[in-house]
Amino acid sequence: MSKFLDPIAGFGVTFSTMFKKPNTEYYPEEKTPTAPRYHGRHQLNRHPDGLEKCIGCELCAWACPADAIYVEGADNTASERYSPGERYGRVYQINYLRCIGCGLCIEACPTRALTMTNEYEMADDNRADLIYDKDRLLAPLEPDMTAPPHPMAPGTTAEDYYRGTVTAASADTPAAEAEDDERQVEVSETIRKEEARW
Repeated sequence: MSKFLDPIAGFGVTFSTMFKKPNTEYYPEEKTPTAPRYHGRHQLNRHPDGLEKCIGCELCAWACPADAIYVEGADNTASERYSPGERYGRVYQINYLRCIGCGLCIEACPTRALTMTNEYEMADDNRADLIYDKDRLLAPLEPDMTAPPHPMAPGTTAEDYYRGTVTAASADTPAAEAEDDERQVEVSETIRKEEARW
């Protein structure tokens, strides 16, 4: 008798759900909000004055277990500054054919330049369109931001940006740019002296 009841017990879950009311999802007409910390499309963030937070360190690419991120760093110059400090991410690509949404790249980023949004509608019929370049990943400019390249805020250093003390864009003047360049030279010389000492 027990051998006869074993198959019935095995299909118990199936039988119990057969008479339940179906739960129909009306997507895309009705979209269910995602969880606040949902791992969706990546975003390259900006500082409040519009400069990019990415410094081209490539730590996110090294941390990615799927090898989905490609970063190529370049040096900032006095005439073309895209981020505080010495370097910026000149080339930034994420291959969403490979990305597994693990978030390890977010944890590796030292400047909080890379975060993940709640956007999940990224399906496409073309493989090339699923390789997102920097222009598709950069956060949009807010009304009080200035599009880079432009000098850092007058009287500030890269450290001020990383500490979050720079709040908005300021007028770019030659005097302010010169002051900024002098301060950068001083910081670079201090770093070189410390490295030589050690």
